[in-house]
Amino acid sequence: MEPRVPSTLRSVVTGVGGYLPEQVVTNHDLAKFVDTSDEWITERTGIKQRRKVRDDEMTSDLAVEAARKALAAAGRTPDDVDLIVVATTTGDLTFPATAAIVQRKLGCPVGIAFDVQAVCSGFVYALSVADGFVARGRSKCCLVIGAEAMTRLMDWEDRGTCVLFGDGAGAVVVEPMEGEGNTGDRGLLGFALRADGTKQDLLYVDGGVSSGKTGYLRMQGNQVFRHAVVNISEAINAAAADAGIDVSTVDWFIPHQANLRILQGVAHRCGIDEAKVITTVAEHANTSAASIPLALDAAIQDGRVKPGQLLLLEAMGGGLTWGACVVRL
Repeated sequence: MEPRVPSTLRSVVTGVGGYLPEQVVTNHDLAKFVDTSDEWITERTGIKQRRKVRDDEMTSDLAVEAARKALAAAGRTPDDVDLIVVATTTGDLTFPATAAIVQRKLGCPVGIAFDVQAVCSGFVYALSVADGFVARGRSKCCLVIGAEAMTRLMDWEDRGTCVLFGDGAGAVVVEPMEGEGNTGDRGLLGFALRADGTKQDLLYVDGGVSSGKTGYLRMQGNQVFRHAVVNISEAINAAAADAGIDVSTVDWFIPHQANLRILQGVAHRCGIDEAKVITTVAEHANTSAASIPLALDAAIQDGRVKPGQLLLLEAMGGGLTWGACVVRL
């Protein structure tokens, strides 16, 4: 017998799901109580509408609905789940982690559950954390969820921020699968994660538990835009190098849905054809950590993204944090 060729354990995305609250808030709705207009918002951001949670709807509720759809797509049940990582800025409670609440609501068995807080970059960070468990044989079925109720952090008198954000959740099931250790493998192939705490004042919430107030989201939009295009582009190239692929070979670019102009600027700087860019910002606005999995789910549902294709994910959020990931579906 010939010797068995050594394989590499990969973290493979086997199911994707998304969930949006029922309430739609259009730009025209916002113009009724904020000094803004549909034209102003659309021209500067590409956003036309966003979703908003009900008063009795929690971040964990959004996460659970997205998780159920992802599990169904993967052919798994809550009984199979041994690890839950939730990326969120808007957790239900100070503690326990929203992931533990999701575990209870789904009815998953005792396992590992915790949150990752990297704001809009949270989903990319959470995928990397999950890879550390799955690709090392420490998890057989992991839920990675990005879930946000960002409208709860809005100052509805600040037209520069309240028009930008929306609520929603997206989830993926990540499972171990043997590959050959090359770029043709399915799974999470490469990452680049970054943070620069000196840029905190560009995007933050002016409150928290130790400050004694909830606070509102504050942002210096022009500065964030400038850093986003340069920094994200660097991370994209670094993630591609980590994966051993050329950016030009990706089938789809699925960025964090912050602002249409940022998406276009990053694609142009990285030489990515705009026809390869998945955009949902017009319908969803910026759903922070939920935006990448929501966009991925939308593109799978409409048939654009298919198994075996090479995807490039990226995000930038408060901190500042940013990062990119290469995954073959």
